[in-house]
Amino acid sequence: MKSSLSPSMMGFLLALTTALMWGVLPVFLKVLLSHTDAYTITASRFIFAALFVLASLALSRALPHARQATGAIWIVLFLSTFVLLINYVTNVIALAYVSPATVQLILQLAPLILMIGGVVFYKESFSRLQFFGAIVLFVGMGLFFNQRIPVILSSAVESIEGVFLVVLSAIAWAAYALTQKKLLMSFTSAQLTLLIYILGSFLLLPFTDFASLLTLSDWQIFALLFCCLNTVIGYGAFTKAMHIWDTSKVSAVITIAPVFTYVSNKLAIEIAPDIFIDAQMDMLAYLGALMIMGGAMLASIGRKTAKPL
Repeated sequence: MKSSLSPSMMGFLLALTTALMWGVLPVFLKVLLSHTDAYTITASRFIFAALFVLASLALSRALPHARQATGAIWIVLFLSTFVLLINYVTNVIALAYVSPATVQLILQLAPLILMIGGVVFYKESFSRLQFFGAIVLFVGMGLFFNQRIPVILSSAVESIEGVFLVVLSAIAWAAYALTQKKLLMSFTSAQLTLLIYILGSFLLLPFTDFASLLTLSDWQIFALLFCCLNTVIGYGAFTKAMHIWDTSKVSAVITIAPVFTYVSNKLAIEIAPDIFIDAQMDMLAYLGALMIMGGAMLASIGRKTAKPL
């Protein structure tokens, strides 16, 4: 049955779904970290997503084949998968050092780094509005960390290593996204998704401990299943939104993901205070957080980004 929603409303709802899925994801990852490691969690998500996309492409008879790309493209594919793995793994490991809300806010650096990379590597234009957004984001970062860094340094449950890991995760995601423009010239988005998840799964196998998954509690099994579904639903909604709605508008909606992270983390603290930690933010840090999201939103307007998978 044909949807009665307009493309704009459908695009907004899909982008909002992506923001929600990506926003609450760190909380569920934190639950799993208490019993297993980042490599096993990431490998499980990759394998689940690979099987889902494989079934979809097999049914539509659109599986990729080796002759679609040159040797150089396959090298780029390997590098793209490698930096995406760095993004996934460091993002999870960081949750052992800082709160989910802090992780999600620092990740707002990723679109800005991607934008700068587009200017450097693809000679894309850099508008005044994007430049203003970058300034707002950096000022917001300064306000946020002016209060958060001293708290983290003096905290018994948070560590500055987590901040550096999230920055590395943001850089890795931007590097991954920059490769997509070249790879999508040889593969469809779905084919590229399949290849990256299959290759990523094999690269992670030597570091995984699937035996640890056999002793998960019911709640942890639910968290793992949610993380796996999140990989498919979150990125699927994002890709669909990018097809039917403006890139800048999709990017702007996704910048509210830290709001969902903050709310879900607050709820998680009430349920499991022994696992989750509060971000301990004052009014200046909250202002900085709002500026970070606002700056990322402004920086995304008018920007044509590569589609993450």
